[in-house]
Amino acid sequence: MSAVRTLDGERVAVIAAHPDDEILGCGGTIARHAAAGATVSVLIVAEGTTSRSAQRMREAHAPDLQDLAACAHAAHAAVGTRHLSLLDFPDNRLDSVDFLDIVKAIETFLAAAAADTVYTHFPHDLNIDHRLVSEAVQTACRPQPGATTRRLFFFEVASSTEWRLAGPGTTFSPNYFVDIEATLDKKLQALSAYHPEMRPWPHARSLAAVEHLARWRGASVGVPAAEAFVVGRQLA
Repeated sequence: MSAVRTLDGERVAVIAAHPDDEILGCGGTIARHAAAGATVSVLIVAEGTTSRSAQRMREAHAPDLQDLAACAHAAHAAVGTRHLSLLDFPDNRLDSVDFLDIVKAIETFLAAAAADTVYTHFPHDLNIDHRLVSEAVQTACRPQPGATTRRLFFFEVASSTEWRLAGPGTTFSPNYFVDIEATLDKKLQALSAYHPEMRPWPHARSLAAVEHLARWRGASVGVPAAEAFVVGRQLA
């Protein structure tokens, strides 16, 4: 096992658009923070189910929503999250609500979390909800005097980040890596809890593909497994 230093951050916040995005993006990192004694709080903004219908019929999807919430709690028990908050914004329809409402919900969460380290979506993912959540987090984490956030990182989500066609400034080019050799199994266990959202190989959102990505990101920096991020802001 490779020797790794303790991750920075005593109060960590992870903000994702949909249930499973947060584990796909940084599940191993969450587990490392938790194992080091950090308080990890997770916010999931959209409910994650109703986009499978032509119109948002929340009542018709109530059993699916309950099942997905149970999956989320099981996943976060696996990685050691301290606080999990599930909001009810419309799935894959965040562009249909006022952006300020999203920002204010995230600000409320961050005020309670008092996070020094924040993880969220890469700003140029293919999924519209990912992009809007990333922008809302950046707005909520604007560097005002007295702000608690000292580190802001953007994660990749398999089956969204890499599906965005390359363009100026839109390619995910990681410049920060977290060694997750010791916590990769916890990440995969958490994704197994999200079984309704996972797909069979060779889909990009399969357990095998997620492990391959972790192995590749690790090999890119000389460790057996890693998660990759783009640094949004880091204040020493």
